[in-house]
Amino acid sequence: MKTYIIGNWKMNFTVGESSLFLHKLLQKVPSYRDIETVVIPSLIAIQSLSLQTDRRKIKLGCQNFYHQDFGAYTGEVSIAQVRSLVDYAIVGHSERRYIFNESDKDIRAKVAAALRGGLTPILCIGETEAERKDGETADVLRDQLLGGLGDVSAEDISKVIVAYEPVWAISGHGKATVASPLDVKDAFKLIRKILKETYGKETAEETALLFGGSVKSTNAESYLLLDDCSGLLIGGASLIASEFTDIIEIAKRVKDERP
Repeated sequence: MKTYIIGNWKMNFTVGESSLFLHKLLQKVPSYRDIETVVIPSLIAIQSLSLQTDRRKIKLGCQNFYHQDFGAYTGEVSIAQVRSLVDYAIVGHSERRYIFNESDKDIRAKVAAALRGGLTPILCIGETEAERKDGETADVLRDQLLGGLGDVSAEDISKVIVAYEPVWAISGHGKATVASPLDVKDAFKLIRKILKETYGKETAEETALLFGGSVKSTNAESYLLLDDCSGLLIGGASLIASEFTDIIEIAKRVKDERP
């Protein structure tokens, strides 16, 4: 299985800045067959970056989309409109859930739309600090995972990436507490258990699990060394070229050292 290093640029960089930053990354990032490097820029930059990038080194994703393919939905963009430009699509990010009030029903429809359009959905799940303190982590992860995968068949589950992003460990949500590798290991164990119960052991083990939550070059290795970890979904550190490329190199080293 590949290791995924995915940078979510969120609402940062103008189109010109995005182009300059991608140019810098393309000069620094090697082409690795077993490391999938992805950057996910703002929507307005996707088209120009798709003409600029070398997909052997860096692939693109989209941060958001609407689940319908076409129609009278002012201000929205569909998978059908971006699928020739990107390979991945983030779904269910905590900022979409908690700031824009996307429901499990919305997220389920988006996962299905991404698969229908031939893209790889990155389904994000994770509990808030309050939910964690109240002992609701397991229930939240189960509800968000099964809610997002409600329309995904056993044949398609291996095409979905699941990213555990605890809201309490995301620096953009105020003062974040860094999740320990043990915290992440426990969450991955639970996610894998739910997938096995739903889709069967063999199918569930093919599903890539990522961690995202204030990941930096200084802590990336500790997460990548976890048995169930297939990569990282990176926020702020993906906006710093040296940090992002360092994380890619760490991922390659960990991959090469695995038995």
